[in-house]
Amino acid sequence: MNFNELIKLVSSENPPNICTDSRAVKSGDIFVAVKGTVSDGHDFIEQAISNGAKYIVCEEKSQNVGCAMHTCFKNGVHSTPYILIEDSIMAAAILAQAAKGNPSSKLINMAVTGTNGKTTVTYLVRSCVMQSGEKCGLIGTVIYDDCSGKSTAAPLTTPDSLTIAEKQAEMIKNGAKYMITEASSHALSQNRLACINFKAAAFTNLTGDHLDYHITKENYLEAKTKLFTSLAADSFAVLNRESPESQYIAKNTKAKIIWYAIEQKADLALNRSGTGLVAKIETMDVSGTVYSLNYMGQSAIVKTPLIGMYNISNHLAAAGLCLGAGLDLKTIAAGLSELKLIPGRLEKVAPPTEGGRDARPCVSTILIDYAHTDDALKNVLSILKPLCKGKLRVIFGCGGDRDKTKRPRMAHVVEQFADFITVTSDNPRTEEPLSIIDDILKGFKKEYRIQNTEYRNPVSLDSSALSSEPIPIIDVVPDRKQAIEMVIKAAGKDDIILIAGKGHEDYQIIGKTKYHFSDKEIAQNCLKQI
Repeated sequence: MNFNELIKLVSSENPPNICTDSRAVKSGDIFVAVKGTVSDGHDFIEQAISNGAKYIVCEEKSQNVGCAMHTCFKNGVHSTPYILIEDSIMAAAILAQAAKGNPSSKLINMAVTGTNGKTTVTYLVRSCVMQSGEKCGLIGTVIYDDCSGKSTAAPLTTPDSLTIAEKQAEMIKNGAKYMITEASSHALSQNRLACINFKAAAFTNLTGDHLDYHITKENYLEAKTKLFTSLAADSFAVLNRESPESQYIAKNTKAKIIWYAIEQKADLALNRSGTGLVAKIETMDVSGTVYSLNYMGQSAIVKTPLIGMYNISNHLAAAGLCLGAGLDLKTIAAGLSELKLIPGRLEKVAPPTEGGRDARPCVSTILIDYAHTDDALKNVLSILKPLCKGKLRVIFGCGGDRDKTKRPRMAHVVEQFADFITVTSDNPRTEEPLSIIDDILKGFKKEYRIQNTEYRNPVSLDSSALSSEPIPIIDVVPDRKQAIEMVIKAAGKDDIILIAGKGHEDYQIIGKTKYHFSDKEIAQNCLKQI
């Protein structure tokens, strides 16, 4: 049995199941040994055979293959054929697509990558496609939507190739013509999107994140760039003119380029090139934004409840993807205007209602947002500060077992905008919550007071140390539920409360256990008690 014969086998009726997890292998399955970030599937070949694997696909260059084969022959289980290939991740993707009837080739595929904005872009693209009368499947941070009418919560921003092929097959079965997916840097570096021909791919921005995995920003950019080096010459690369990294990506893609920018920052070359997608802001206030969308001599008005320049930039990325996929500007503008909410992205927590009216009309404005990097926080807070008539109160923390370098940077950003700051836990995972908080507190550049006397390193300042400049009040409350309740109860009616970091997530990971936890639910329950 060679690999081509194996492709024919999985394409036949009643094909064997394909597994990349040896624990899930059952009798007659194909086990593909994939090298992951934590473990190497080649180390579990023997276990897969013991569980009944009929075929083993593994890398000929792996040092562990010889050992695995030697062990299997020694134990007398040498009847299981080994199919040796150069790249087992690519092999898994090819087999997965073949087993599902090559669904990728039957969809118009789009993808978006970048540090921030990916989820918003995917929701906007789906809205535009729906406006055209077609269905669009979605794979992203919040949900996997196969167009069945019942979306599922997403365990990973970008799943493995087996899951993608399965979801694509369901999309087609349910009448989808398009697919939009978030492409995380982890997924791109691990080649999880192999065997998908993208008609259009967009880049939003690159800021400090995931350096625990990529180590350097250069490696991080290189991972993002892989999405564009794989594009065909007749595909479209939708690039943010305001991001300096876009120039590097542009030099490393064969695709046609659609540049996008907000007019105030768009240079003349963009406007003269004929391939520039430009937004001209008409109005922007707390109720939303009105702008004109301009491309190739055409113009259309967009009215959206989303606010902030970064959200308009996300609109442009989505519009560029849709243009690359063949939609017209008028349909795109209507689709962008139609979308009213992205879960966990500056999502307002509505107060209780009675008879269709707010039962608590005098409570503060409470917003939840997924912002978990310094750049994302800066974008959100720079919008909220000028809109706030009272005090801007910010609750935030940082995730454990993740990039530690962004923790002090996030603190520095928050103190530039917030009047009251509450530092709490996010998903501490296996790290000690107070150690994470220590890292955050190192980032405050101004002198500050810590209100919570239970914190192990309280800082107190006498009156002579106080300057005339207002000093941010910092509460350290490791219990996130307690932190949210404390801030809501203390806020005035003109205050704005931002609960940052978790957004749509409905869980908290402490140690290795995932507990149900929703910022939105806690805030809503607290409002009922006020």
